[in-house]
Amino acid sequence: MNTEATDEVVRICSELIRIDTTNTGDPATTTGERTAAEYVAALLAEVGLEPTVLESAPGRTSVITRFPGGTGSEPALLVHAHLDVVPADANEWTVHPLSGEVRDGYVWGRGAVDMKDVDAMLLATVRQMRREGRTPSRDLVLAFVADEEAGGAYGAQWLVERHPELFEGCTEAIGEVGGFSFTVAEDRRLYLIETAEKGLTWLRLHARGRPGHGSMVHDDNAVTALAEAVARVGRHRFPVTLTEPARAFLVEVADALGFEVDLDDPEPALAKLGTLAPMIGSTLRNTANPTRLSAGYKDNVIPGRASATIDCRTVPGEHERFLDQLREVIGPDLDIEIIERLPPIQTTFDGPLVEAMSAALRAEDPGARPVPYMLSGGTDAKAFSTLGIRCFGFAPLRLPPDLNFSALFHGIDERVPIDGLRFGVRVLDRLFRTA
Repeated sequence: MNTEATDEVVRICSELIRIDTTNTGDPATTTGERTAAEYVAALLAEVGLEPTVLESAPGRTSVITRFPGGTGSEPALLVHAHLDVVPADANEWTVHPLSGEVRDGYVWGRGAVDMKDVDAMLLATVRQMRREGRTPSRDLVLAFVADEEAGGAYGAQWLVERHPELFEGCTEAIGEVGGFSFTVAEDRRLYLIETAEKGLTWLRLHARGRPGHGSMVHDDNAVTALAEAVARVGRHRFPVTLTEPARAFLVEVADALGFEVDLDDPEPALAKLGTLAPMIGSTLRNTANPTRLSAGYKDNVIPGRASATIDCRTVPGEHERFLDQLREVIGPDLDIEIIERLPPIQTTFDGPLVEAMSAALRAEDPGARPVPYMLSGGTDAKAFSTLGIRCFGFAPLRLPPDLNFSALFHGIDERVPIDGLRFGVRVLDRLFRTA
């Protein structure tokens, strides 16, 4: 393909990172999604596409466009990416997280891998196709959405509920997180394609006690009760539950790496996976992690109420009974408030789209071996799957062997390799011509 797109992707990625789209989870303090959406819409309109810009609330903005392809009778492919990012503390970074700095072979900044890199790859690819007068093998519905980092209520969920007509004809979708490489030998790389993701449950625990003076002996302290419950949750390990998506990944990886895996006791195999171990290990069981604490209003006042937020992720088949399991850990005395609850999703690793993704990877990397896996986190696929769309995580990146990719998500010094961005554009170009 023409090199213009592989050069443009770096510029677009850097410019998107410089647009502050920090999603705090609070609509009052979340910023920049409108600016980013207008930037994206302008790039699409510049090559003759007709973007639809929609606001779910002031400033909470998404962009949708349809790129016609094929004969018009084929099912459409939804390609989705989000514009928002999680907060970043500049004091912790080597470069400013909103700099979009290009150095040492990387584009640096918040969103570099989650997921303004994918926004940039999609834009560069479709712009090149339009400039050259090429069309995809079927209609592409391109969605650049708001609010993924807070569950999608102002983004994908709102679009699905209020504007399902925009996704008419879409039977399959690709989005984050998948298509990235894991080097197993000099000439062999696994490319993980997401076929499943864990369910999401965000909870708030509330403990109540008797308010009082901080200097007194006090046996009904809400902070103490909360702290004890949070410690139990944080230290608890739910039992291993080997789902079909996790089983499929372990079988493929064991074959690729040439080792035996005991499917009745899969955890010892994680040591073979290097930097992938934390991500894959999290797909073998339910998890519950305390993330926020809130209590009190003065140093010498014992408060009557204390609260904590728990981020819970559930494997397929466990979502419905998970709250009962967690209640046993928390104990009977604390109140549980459900903030957000989204189920797991999964599909199978087969069909023409899987074949096309695999072929595109192998065409650009002869050492590629595509394998299915389950994402430990969640994406906007949860919302789009409610429309009956079969969802995959496929945002192709060829990564340096020594890069701890999973640690960059929501981490410090987030960065994406320039060669990886260019690789992704070439793979997507092939995919859109053949899928």
